[in-house]
Amino acid sequence: MFTLRHVAALAIVTLHSAAARAAAQSPDSLATLRVGVTHDSLPVEGALVRSGRVGASTDASGSATLRLVAGAHVVVTARLGFRPDTTRLVLRAGQDTLVTVRLADQSAEVEALVVTATRAERRVEDTPLRVEVIDEEEVAEKVSMTPGDIAMMLNETSGLRVQSTNPALGGANVRVQGLRGRYTLLLADGLPLYGGQSGGLGLLQIPPVDLQRVEVIKGTASALYGSAALGGVIDLVSRRPDSTRTVLVNGTSRGGTDAVFFGGARATGWGYTLLAGAHGQRQNDLDGDGWTDMPGYERAVVRPRLYLDGAHRSAFLTAGVTMEDRRGGTMDGRVVPAGTPYVEALRTRRADVGGLARWVLPDSGALRGAIVTVRGSAMEQRHGHRFGDVREHDRHRTAFGEAALAVPRGRATWVVGAAFQRDAYHAADVAGFDYAYDVPAAFAQADVDPAPWLSLSTSARVDAHSAYGTFVSPRVSLLARRPAADAALAGWTTRLSGGTGAFAPTPFTEETEAVGLTPLVPLRGLVAERARSASLDVGGPIVTPLGRLELDATAFGSRVSHALQTRELAVATVGDPRPIALVNAPASTHTWGGELLARLVRELGAPERSLRVTATYAYLRATECDPDVVSVAGCLRRREVPLTPRHAAGLVASVEQEAKSRVGVELYYTGRQSLDDDPFRTRSRPYAVVGLLAERAFETRAGVARVFVNLENLGDVRQTRVDPLLRPTRGRGGRWTTDVWSLLEGRTVNAGVRLAF
Repeated sequence: MFTLRHVAALAIVTLHSAAARAAAQSPDSLATLRVGVTHDSLPVEGALVRSGRVGASTDASGSATLRLVAGAHVVVTARLGFRPDTTRLVLRAGQDTLVTVRLADQSAEVEALVVTATRAERRVEDTPLRVEVIDEEEVAEKVSMTPGDIAMMLNETSGLRVQSTNPALGGANVRVQGLRGRYTLLLADGLPLYGGQSGGLGLLQIPPVDLQRVEVIKGTASALYGSAALGGVIDLVSRRPDSTRTVLVNGTSRGGTDAVFFGGARATGWGYTLLAGAHGQRQNDLDGDGWTDMPGYERAVVRPRLYLDGAHRSAFLTAGVTMEDRRGGTMDGRVVPAGTPYVEALRTRRADVGGLARWVLPDSGALRGAIVTVRGSAMEQRHGHRFGDVREHDRHRTAFGEAALAVPRGRATWVVGAAFQRDAYHAADVAGFDYAYDVPAAFAQADVDPAPWLSLSTSARVDAHSAYGTFVSPRVSLLARRPAADAALAGWTTRLSGGTGAFAPTPFTEETEAVGLTPLVPLRGLVAERARSASLDVGGPIVTPLGRLELDATAFGSRVSHALQTRELAVATVGDPRPIALVNAPASTHTWGGELLARLVRELGAPERSLRVTATYAYLRATECDPDVVSVAGCLRRREVPLTPRHAAGLVASVEQEAKSRVGVELYYTGRQSLDDDPFRTRSRPYAVVGLLAERAFETRAGVARVFVNLENLGDVRQTRVDPLLRPTRGRGGRWTTDVWSLLEGRTVNAGVRLAF
């Protein structure tokens, strides 16, 4: 049987032979390549221009000269703070060739992420591992819709689903292609500043105003990021410093308010940015049953960033503080069906610090031109929970460090490195759940272009977990390009990727987030969750009479062994509710499906006016062992994974006149979902949501003011119009609410102004 090990072995052999052939080449004749590097029409000094073993840095005029063997070359231009550029060209002997490279802004630390693209100094388009990007234009659009958090921005991305985990307090996580949200690694500028996992309230505490883009890797990425990335990676890339300052003020028809400042400055050798935000939401009971449908909160966020740039070296430092108080559960003076009030509340205090340093070694010695990257972060988060009469206080600390060496040689780039992670948790009021995990790791990666139309990447990582043993996580990716010279399907690509990974159990799952740790028995006898995933992606552009059309189709599948499940104990202890336990499932969880994407960009008659239409469709099947029907013999019945819609689609259209106005309409459809422990139904209803956005820019004495109005959920779709959110009796773990399978906030209008000066 052809397994992943065979694919890995074949790819490694191919890499070795290709690198050997590249190293064995000898020059017959030479050509001169002169490269001019600019950004915003200004020269860029200190950029590294390299083709194989030959490299040079640009001078004050932004110029670099290379003497190269005549023939085909791949020239990479990189400078900290800009997106690396890859240029393919053919040089003729005895001739000078002049090339101008225009670098685009990119967050400093992204170049050092353990993503294949950044390690190999490649553009996202040239990476064998598919990296999807929510670009700056899409981010700006979502800022006008929800300037206080990134939940909507991620939820409206194909293949991602933001799932509510605690309706009373608004907790949520991100599921990637149907996998549980705890498997999704959340990064900020390549650092786990929010603790890593996407669960809890992290998504709802991150304002997108300072984001330049969001990068998403779908599927098991443990070979790149360690065991925390079993399901995928979401990296939030911040904006680089410039002279523009932004103030945003927003209000909603549901009593929400946002006030955000983002600004900075850039000078020779250094720059800084500052994000500061204050956000609030009024507690709402929309269906009048006495239970909160929209929790109330008050939140403050501050995050400065410092950038240092020099010849062949750079550094980045950041720190952040978040303070928030949330309240949900019963409204004042109201009670649950048991006849008593049940208030849920959460107090959050979080602080983090992180940084990155990067430098290029001299062009001499065995490691000539190699790139050294060191990065690290630390985070402390304190919570004060209230579940009715129960109080739970905790402290969560994480630390991360990594050092990597990237060595470009010919058509190959080799990367080796070491990392260390620490995850420590202390529960002050509930015994038996404290832990401290130390995970040293080593990783290696090889990227090679055996031919102009083919790229391969292999990577492997070994994590030595202090509690759950050693994990070995390999990954292999392949990219085949259709040559641009071909008339048919020019620029199309095919990507094939597969990998394995593991995830260390903790007490925090979607179920325990809703009820706390009090009803949970201490973890006993658990083993690590392990996964295998693979994907095939085909896509490219087509020029049509209507404009440029981009098409993409993806097929994916994964299998998770020993997945954690929640099981209610058969025998109740003293008190109510009955205790619950986390157990390893006796059978694997299977997930498979496909995604389709079509994006049309059409230039309209007016200057700088364009139409952009994006259509997406996702089909998803996910099955698991039914935790309520098991025996010592194993799994007796499989079921669909709850809250996993089989069909989902989206259609977004917008007309924009650059720097002046934008009008957009959105339509999203979500199909039926299997429900668990719901007293009202076993399957949800399908629903569709329509939204409208209008934005207009005005020149003022203070600067450019963009006024926006967003009408979300015009049809007023709301789960509580169909079934109550409040249960008649307490459910598993003592929860008073059903799972959330639709929207809770109903029709919402928000309006505001964004002033740039």
